[in-house]
Order: sequence, then C-alpha cells, then structure tokens
Amino acid sequence: MAEHPRQRLALALDFDDLVVALRMARRLRPYFGVAKVGLELFGAAGPETVSALTVEGYRVFLDLKLHDIPTTVRRAATVLGGLGAAYSTVHTQGGLDMVRAAAEGMAAGAAAAGAPAPVVLGVTVLTADVSAPGDVLAERAALAAQAGCGGIVCAASDLGITRRVAPDLLKVVPGIRPVGTGHHDQARAATPAAALAAGADLLVIGRAVTAAEDPERVADALVKEVAESQLTPR
Repeated sequence: MAEHPRQRLALALDFDDLVVALRMARRLRPYFGVAKVGLELFGAAGPETVSALTVEGYRVFLDLKLHDIPTTVRRAATVLGGLGAAYSTVHTQGGLDMVRAAAEGMAAGAAAAGAPAPVVLGVTVLTADVSAPGDVLAERAALAAQAGCGGIVCAASDLGITRRVAPDLLKVVPGIRPVGTGHHDQARAATPAAALAAGADLLVIGRAVTAAEDPERVADALVKEVAESQLTPR
C-alpha cells in the first residue's frame, strides 16, 4: 500500500506560543503527518511541545540543531532522546565526534525512557547559505552517515550530491515553497514536485502554509502535488 502523501509533509510550527501552535496543528492535521518544533516554539514551551503534538497524532520533528562540544551534546541529546520525538537534528559542522555523541545520546535517552529512538538528522548546510561549496556539503553528508545518523537535512538543490555520497540516509528538505509563494529568508527554496523529483523523502513547509490566508487550501494543494509526484518514477 502506498504511503499517504501527508506522511511526507512536515509542518513547521514557527510560533512563540504553544496554544497558537496547537490551534494551527489541529487545523492542518489532515494534511501533515509530521510537526516540526524549532528553537522558537521549544524556547517558549519546552518539552511539553513534543507530548502535546504527539497527542494530536503527529510524529514530532525536534529541530534544535545541536552544536557544542561532544560531552555537552551527548548530555543534551540524552535528555532530548527521551521526549518521544520521531526526528531530532544535530549540525554536522560540529565534526564527527560531536555528531556521533548526539546519535549515541539520543539512542541512550530513548532506551532509558522506554521510547523508540528518534531518527537523528545531520544538518548539512542551511537553506539561507548560498555560498557553501559542494565539497563541504559532500563531506558533511558523508560524516553524518559515518557518525550513525539516520538522515540528513539539505536543500533540494543539494540532493544530487547527498544522494551520491549518502544514498541510504533519509533526505529531509526544508525551504519548500509552492508555486506563487515567496521564498522569505530561504535563498535555496524549491517547489514540492521539484524536491521530490530530485530525491527528497520528507518536505518541510512552514510560513507558505501557516501564514496563508487559507492554510487549508494551500495544504490541500500540497498533498495533491505530493500524491501526483508519487505516481511519477524518479
């Protein structure tokens, strides 16, 4: 049975209030299978964000981009690993030892809490960065695989490199913008169809939906675009 298109769509809840975020999450639940919690919402409401969105039926993508010395990252990751998130991020710029510490800490924290271990995603290059050379991207994707990550985060334009260097890792692509919407501060944005055709597995969409006059209409169009793309071989 084919995966429902909403399972390939992550809703970025970039709000500073959990009540507001949950209100939007409930409205858009029919269209998204994953809810992304970034620094803003986690800073406002903390670990409660994960449990609250899980209750709403979402798989939670905890996007805190851990980046510090390996010991600090391991300790933080151990705490975060027990929260019940499905995905969690670490920045590959921190190097092999740090990324491995994040992956090991997440697994240990989940095991201690009796929860499934989150898929650790290595962030390669931010979508606002237009200057990173391809060799840096390739190095970071390979590092994520070596360190035990289950996936990477990269721009759609980087998928050609990352699929070659780390073919077995889940490819998560932010900066998704439906045709006719603005790019905001994400310089390397892409349409859903283009990202999926390039090899994306999970698409992250935020303001293009949440700030729209009719979020449901935009979200419904996204689901239909993903469904059509799934019928087209890569």
